[in-house]
Amino acid sequence: MSELRTKDEHTAAIRANRRVAVVVNTRSRRGRRHYFEVIEQIHNLGFEPLAELSVYNPKRLRDLLDTALATDPDLLIVGGGDGTLSSAVRHVAHRDVALGVLPLGTTNNFARSLGLPLDLAGAIRVFSTGKVADIDLGMADDRPFANLASFGVSVEVAGKVKPWLKRIVGRPAYPLTALTILPGHTPFRAYITVEGQRHELLTHQLNIANGRFHGGWQVAKDISIDNGMLVAYQLGSGKKLRLLGETLIRATTGRWRSLAGGPFVMGREMLLETDPPMAADVDGEVRLRTPIRLRVVPNGVRVMVPAEFEDR
Repeated sequence: MSELRTKDEHTAAIRANRRVAVVVNTRSRRGRRHYFEVIEQIHNLGFEPLAELSVYNPKRLRDLLDTALATDPDLLIVGGGDGTLSSAVRHVAHRDVALGVLPLGTTNNFARSLGLPLDLAGAIRVFSTGKVADIDLGMADDRPFANLASFGVSVEVAGKVKPWLKRIVGRPAYPLTALTILPGHTPFRAYITVEGQRHELLTHQLNIANGRFHGGWQVAKDISIDNGMLVAYQLGSGKKLRLLGETLIRATTGRWRSLAGGPFVMGREMLLETDPPMAADVDGEVRLRTPIRLRVVPNGVRVMVPAEFEDR
């Protein structure tokens, strides 16, 4: 890990030297449509990017992020959805470079957790008026994540949600797809061990969050991406009709009607076991299976945020 400047020094360097590199996923919901607009607005703020890269083939994303970082920017500006931004988070973790976020996805959970404007002009202005902050990095076994590890229905939804549906309806595409999967879904039993205490629950859906938003909607007001804690919670219970009802409410109103009547489980480290063993969706990538040990690395990532963001 390279030696880090103070956050004030880092902010001052971005404003004075304007050393930025830009990577935009042009396969994201709005990336292709707004790519040239993004570049123009960045130039209008006085930045002369060291690299301006568009990503059409997702398999090249990591290589292009490496190419951008090789220019030694103070600020790496990345545009795309939560999956793209999660890859960027893994690249900048523990490094003396800040991540600038352009919310170009469907749900933009990461951008929402940072308190960023969701309009492009507002998000881009943050690069010249905001500040460098450090936020928590989640770890699922040895895999870093920015926002969420999820288990159950959402893993199937991630594989089946249609790109055309996301383009047309946006955020509700996920709960609407879930409604087609739930009738045939079997609940599972989960065991979460935190600080020696074992919690058991029966559910169709379990989430363990580092960020504050899921599906583009706020989970709870007191959850933060910068409080050194992970939060586990279930959507619905083992009762399918109840979960169908709650998912329908969420699809139509955006509200979490309940969390199955139970409390959040919070901790810096959690061991998750399930019966049966299950695949995990970690920020949109399905690569791990339970049992999984999850933990938080406080202040593991530097980001550019609005001046009013509460940096703990």
